[in-house]
Amino acid sequence: MQDMENALYVVATPIGNLGDISLRALEILRGVDLVACEDTRHARHLLDHHGIKVPTLALHQHNENEAAEKLVRLLGEGKRIALVSDAGTPGVSDPGARTVAAVRAAGFRVIPLPGPNAAIAAMSAAGLADQRFLFAGFLPAKVGARRTAIQQLAGVDAALVFYEAPHRVMETVAELVELLGSTREIVIARELTKMFEQIARMPLAEAPAWFVADANHQRGEFVLIVSGPPPREGLDAECERVLIALLAELPVKQAAKLAAEITGQPKNALYARALALKDQDL
Repeated sequence: MQDMENALYVVATPIGNLGDISLRALEILRGVDLVACEDTRHARHLLDHHGIKVPTLALHQHNENEAAEKLVRLLGEGKRIALVSDAGTPGVSDPGARTVAAVRAAGFRVIPLPGPNAAIAAMSAAGLADQRFLFAGFLPAKVGARRTAIQQLAGVDAALVFYEAPHRVMETVAELVELLGSTREIVIARELTKMFEQIARMPLAEAPAWFVADANHQRGEFVLIVSGPPPREGLDAECERVLIALLAELPVKQAAKLAAEITGQPKNALYARALALKDQDL
């Protein structure tokens, strides 16, 4: 193995199946002086499985700033450090982004090692026709904030990819049906790469019943993919109602801007429609 550079190595690790780690990741993990990890017990299980004896340091959402400072000091001493999360890619719905920013700001190199990622794995098996997707990660836990977030995504012309926990998945899916419309499709990817992996695709309206049909459907970690919105011809009735109400109180430009924020529809389309409505004295 070539001499390793004094750097922070951001290492993607398996999301379930320990065999999914790359040869390069194993080489780096064996060669570093320290592994910074979300949970030292979880990381130790992975390292022991592959016979890797390297010290670990806890770095999670509650101590990331302090831990990042320590990593910068160690890098300054010439150490080589790997950063891993419990599963998948650090910094993608997992701790790591602040650490990477701190290390880069201190002038040290950050080297990414690509690998397992639940969102990409789910997309590869979804079979959706959408040409684009938007990774939304975890939605807010509070109902009001979650509903607002979904509403803001409703008009995005792309498949929407969410992560969700088992205790909240049914509530989230019910809100997706209500706020995104029942005609879109959903892919439910559960326990990816693990023993009870399950990937189901169905109309969004059928998803609540799918969860109720079998208690096992509610277990595990979830990736939810909702297909993009159907092609639109003009604005729907709700957008029109919102725009008309705003035009009664605001100038055209402000009404269109606010309507776009409320409905998630394109501002240019709303502005054009607002001008037409004004011409009709509505």
